[in-house]
Amino acid sequence: MSAPRLILSSAEKQVLDAGFTAAFGGAPERYFSAPGRTEIGGNHTDHQRGRVLAAAVNLDTRAAVRVNGTDTVRILSKGYPMSVVDLKELTPQADEVNSTPALIRGVAARFAQLGCQVRGFDAYCESTVLPGSGLSSSAAYEVLIGTIINGLFFDGKVSQPEIAMIGQYAENVFFGKPCGLMDQMASAVGNLVTIDFYDKDNPVIEPVDFDFASCSHALCIIDSQASHADLTDEYAAIPGELKAVCAHFGKDVLTQIDEKDFYAAIPALRKKCGDRAVLRAVHFYQENARVPRQVAALSAGDFDAFLSLIKQSGYSSYMYLQNVIPAGYKEHQDVAVSLALCEHYLNGRGAYRVHGGGFAGTVQAFVPFDILEGFVAGIDAVLGEGACHVLSIRPQGGVEMEAQV
Repeated sequence: MSAPRLILSSAEKQVLDAGFTAAFGGAPERYFSAPGRTEIGGNHTDHQRGRVLAAAVNLDTRAAVRVNGTDTVRILSKGYPMSVVDLKELTPQADEVNSTPALIRGVAARFAQLGCQVRGFDAYCESTVLPGSGLSSSAAYEVLIGTIINGLFFDGKVSQPEIAMIGQYAENVFFGKPCGLMDQMASAVGNLVTIDFYDKDNPVIEPVDFDFASCSHALCIIDSQASHADLTDEYAAIPGELKAVCAHFGKDVLTQIDEKDFYAAIPALRKKCGDRAVLRAVHFYQENARVPRQVAALSAGDFDAFLSLIKQSGYSSYMYLQNVIPAGYKEHQDVAVSLALCEHYLNGRGAYRVHGGGFAGTVQAFVPFDILEGFVAGIDAVLGEGACHVLSIRPQGGVEMEAQV
C-alpha cells in the first residue's frame, strides 16, 4: 500500500516561499521533503550487512525549488551559508570533505553516472531534523537532494531504495564518512520497516504493521545536548575494528562469518585485533539476532517482549559496542547521563537505549502514556527545555509535496 500524499499547508508554503524569494528572487516551482529517521533495532549492524528495524519520523527537511537554467546548484539552508556546486566538476574535492557541498556533489555525481542529465537548480531549505540530533539530518538531506534531482531531471526513474544508496555513496565517497545504509534507507522509504542488508545491492525491505500508540507508549527521542559532529573518528573506529576481525577470516563483513567460528577464534582475535574489537563483534552477533525477534514480537502483538529486547539492545551497546562514552571523556558523558535519567524516570517501566551512532546525539525511550508528562518534565529539567521529543512514525519517505493554494 502506497503512503498517503504529503500536503504542504498554505502557511508552510508561505514560509518556504519567503525564504526562497529572499535568497534567489522570484518564486519556487516545486516542493520536496525527506524525513529524519529513528533506529528501533539494529544498532551498528548495517555496515556489517546485517538487519535493522527503523522508521521515518514526523520531523523533516523540506525545500522550495526552482530550475535555474545553469550548471550550478545553489542551496540555502536556514541558518547556514549558501552551498554552491558547479556540476561541471563531479569528482570528490579534497577541500569539501565533511561539508554540505560534498553531499550535493556526490548525489549529483551518482545520478550522472546513472545517465541522468543533472542541471542547475536553486533550493531554500528548512529543517526540523536538528544537526547532531541522532535523527540523521545528513541522511535526510542526502535523500532530499536525491528526491529533488530524481523529480526534476530523471522523471522519477530511481526508486526510493536506490535514492538511499545514492545518498550513502555521496556520504562515503565525497563527504568522507564510512556510514552504513540504514539512515538513508529509513528516510527514503518511510514508515516502519525492517531491512536485511546481506545482499548489499538488493537489500530486503519489509514493512512492519504496528502502531506504538496502541500499546499506550510514546516514542521519545532525548537530545543529550552534545553534537556528534566532531566524532567522526569514533564512529569510523567501529567498522574499522570490525573490518580487522573480518580480515582474520578473509571476509569483508561479519555476516559472512559463522558465529561459532568467531567464538572459536576469540583467543587469536584478542591478540591480533584487541579486546574492544572482539567485544564489538560480540555485540553485532547478539544485536543482529535480536532484530527478527523484535519484528516477531511486534507482529504477534507482544509489546512486553519487544520492550525487553529494546533493553537488551541498550545493555549490549553500552557494554560491548561501547558507543555511549567517547574514549577518554570524563567531564562530558552526555549520553550516559541521559540514559541514567531515563532509567530513573521510567522506574522499571517502558524501555530505553542509546540511539543511532552513539557517543553523542540521542537516546530513545518508549514511555507509558500515564507517566509521559513527568518523564518529559524530568528530562527537560536536566538537559534543557525541549530536549525530550515526543515523535510519531511518518508514512512517507522522500517525496514531492503537494502545496495548498
